[in-house]
Amino acid sequence: QLQLVESGGGLVEPGGSLRLSCTASGLTLEFYAIGWFRQAPGKEREWVSGVSSSRGPIDYADSVKGRFTASRDKAKNAVILQMNNLKPEDTAVYYCAAGPIKVRPLRLESEYDYWGQGTQVTVSP
Repeated sequence: QLQLVESGGGLVEPGGSLRLSCTASGLTLEFYAIGWFRQAPGKEREWVSGVSSSRGPIDYADSVKGRFTASRDKAKNAVILQMNNLKPEDTAVYYCAAGPIKVRPLRLESEYDYWGQGTQVTVSP
């Protein structure tokens, strides 16, 4: 059974940090491009970060650049999204997705084949 699971969400004050994990069963994440997306209430889901191959480039949306860092943890078959200096506008359900590796990180939802159920991140005083 192919499954992606996000974890690490929660409630944090502005300026705080959270570390999201995307783990998988039934597939080895090392062989997939990984994307992070988020959906805030009343808004469309938006791309946050894309991780191409294990040694390939990582891209970030301008809104999170310099604050969020994506990385792979091969030993745990996981992809991590470290989120620092969180802002209220970062409040959303965060999703990870897996898709085929290409020379560039994937940014479109349609490029991904597998999705997790999401984890809630709330940034509030």
